[in-house]
Amino acid sequence: MAFIRDRSEELTSFQQSAPYSGKDDINTDVVMVYGVNDSTCERIAEYKKHGYVIHLMTGIAWGGYVDYLYGKWDGKDHWDEAQTDRYGNRILHGTDTPYMVPTIAFADYITEKLKAAVDAGAEAIHVEEPEFWDRGGYSEAFKHESEDARYRAAKLKSYLYRRTIDRVSSALKEYALTRYGRALRFYVPTHSLVNYTQWKIVSPEGMLAECPSVDGYIAQIWTGTSREPTPLNGVIKERTFETAYLEYGIMQELIKGTGRKMWFLHDPIEDNDIFTWENYKYNYLKTVVASLLHPKVNTYEVCPWPHRVFYRKYPSASPDATLIPADYATLLCSVFQTLGDMPLAESDSKIRTGVLLSDTALFQRDYSDSVIAPPGSPSAYATVISDSDTLKNDFKEKLFKGEGDERLLREYIRSSTFPSFYGLCMPLLKYGMPVRPVSLDNIRRYNGYLDDYDVLLLSYEFMKPEYPDINNALASWVRSGGKLIYVGDGSDPYHKIRSWWNASTVKYPSPAEHLFEMLGITEPRDKEIYCVGNGFAAFWRVNPAKITYSKEAADEMRALFRRVIGKDGGVWNCRNTISLRRGPYIPAAVLDESVSGEPLVLSGLFADMFDTRYRIITEKSIAPDENALLFDLGAIEGETLRVIGTSARVLSLSASEKSVSLTVKGTQDVRTYTRLRVPFAVRAAEGKRKDGTAVNIGVEYDPQSRTVLLSYDGVAEELEITLRP
Repeated sequence: MAFIRDRSEELTSFQQSAPYSGKDDINTDVVMVYGVNDSTCERIAEYKKHGYVIHLMTGIAWGGYVDYLYGKWDGKDHWDEAQTDRYGNRILHGTDTPYMVPTIAFADYITEKLKAAVDAGAEAIHVEEPEFWDRGGYSEAFKHESEDARYRAAKLKSYLYRRTIDRVSSALKEYALTRYGRALRFYVPTHSLVNYTQWKIVSPEGMLAECPSVDGYIAQIWTGTSREPTPLNGVIKERTFETAYLEYGIMQELIKGTGRKMWFLHDPIEDNDIFTWENYKYNYLKTVVASLLHPKVNTYEVCPWPHRVFYRKYPSASPDATLIPADYATLLCSVFQTLGDMPLAESDSKIRTGVLLSDTALFQRDYSDSVIAPPGSPSAYATVISDSDTLKNDFKEKLFKGEGDERLLREYIRSSTFPSFYGLCMPLLKYGMPVRPVSLDNIRRYNGYLDDYDVLLLSYEFMKPEYPDINNALASWVRSGGKLIYVGDGSDPYHKIRSWWNASTVKYPSPAEHLFEMLGITEPRDKEIYCVGNGFAAFWRVNPAKITYSKEAADEMRALFRRVIGKDGGVWNCRNTISLRRGPYIPAAVLDESVSGEPLVLSGLFADMFDTRYRIITEKSIAPDENALLFDLGAIEGETLRVIGTSARVLSLSASEKSVSLTVKGTQDVRTYTRLRVPFAVRAAEGKRKDGTAVNIGVEYDPQSRTVLLSYDGVAEELEITLRP
């Protein structure tokens, strides 16, 4: 029955470093007890007592590892393994918490440390954020000046973390199996490839597919990653929904065809504590809807740190800082429960479109000035928009306050905006095309990997194909009926690195030239569309970063896309909406900066899932820059007993001719609402705790939807509720 499940299904989770408390017991299936220290076993035991499936999480690049750093572990000081910048400064996550170079000794230390969690009964281990900063690693082995040296050094950094994760996961699984006869699962929580490329952090990402002991991932995507400003139409600004959509999209590709598990993460606030509750809510709901629009994932980490959501005041430095508003607390608990009832779905896009992205984008994060701004122009971007309060970095703050100069603008674009990638994605996404990032590296890992796509966009100006057979596979896909749009002008200096396309007797100026040869195209003409077998290939000689300079450039991209799909009769009806149906749920987003400023109007009989009372409506109008999640009551017309929405976990639900009975468990001190489809008009409700104490239950019956809304004060213990006519 909907919403009612055994925790062993592991559909929802949260991570927590603090001891158990009813005030942040948010009633998921799994708790990821965070950190290995003297309190770990006690915390595990307490959460087990409250029915949770126990996982353990810790950092793989940083953490509470002072015993290792200061020689208490093996008698050796290991501070020399801290990542450092070119000036010898250590790169720190906090006091005595450096980002580590992942040596064999460090991997073995982590393995031994985590055996205590296995001993305590953890069913799975998560090692989060395998991160090597692009600016880090300035030992003799990592010094790099040329593009070739930078590329190779970054590739080595990625390999080192892949090796460490493979070593740790294999050893711990063997330990659990041989000592306890237990199959241990192993997950890697990691930021998206999109975000790590923007933030200039090297991580294994797709390379983790080569670790057989890895069972899955957590896609660490939240407002802190997705509010990173992006360029479009000559404007750099926060586009949280669109960025989150692309981040979740590339993470979905990590598990495609593998049988591995992916958890999509959301965060009701974020690490940066300077925002208002209204700002947190606005951005949080955007990330939720963005994740729901990817139909092949339905498991979620619903909150990384509940104690900082429910206990702390924001904005932290403001004299007006407040604890979480009651309505937002209720809404969060409601969304947490709804995510545990989210079915998988099929994509409803008629033109299945992908933008290819490779791990190698992490290895080449510098751009030449020709990419940053066109010749003779003071700036490629007319406007830079952001709330200066969102900025942590001094030079960003000056830039967004209008105090920066052209040099700062160029540096910001070069270091943070990832314009080439967004130049391919944003013009289509903003006009309602549900474009998805596609892993270039997976083409050679999985047979038929590209079969789900009709159109692919590709550029080698910000990434490189690691092997020539990737181009062979792309050409074969086109000949079989695919449509490929290649965008690039050959200006990227990383085309000159030592690699397969220029190492043989037949040398190519760039890997794109080899691709054209595989397609049978010699000297491709600008914006020409070529018939290749049963498919088509188009070439646009422009650096994709320049598509972000103006709306006119974005219009050119859309026009070329329309011409390509029209070659076999395809039609793209531009719109300002992206929506999907997942069982009875309809997540929808209406985009600004789009073809229209009109709202999306949905008619039917719905429960509004972003309303704490699940308001029953017959029409929903969603304006540009707004998002919605609706429950379509028409989809369950034949059902007489069902949970529609709840901010408490429903443990049981049954009905007889004269009563409906349910058992619920809430979050302490959070006002709770539960809406049920019921077989009769409910007039009265009785509630009681396990000790027999009566609980007041509010009742509102809606005859049109045949649902009843129950309201009560949340407690972190079971309540038995009986409804009567």
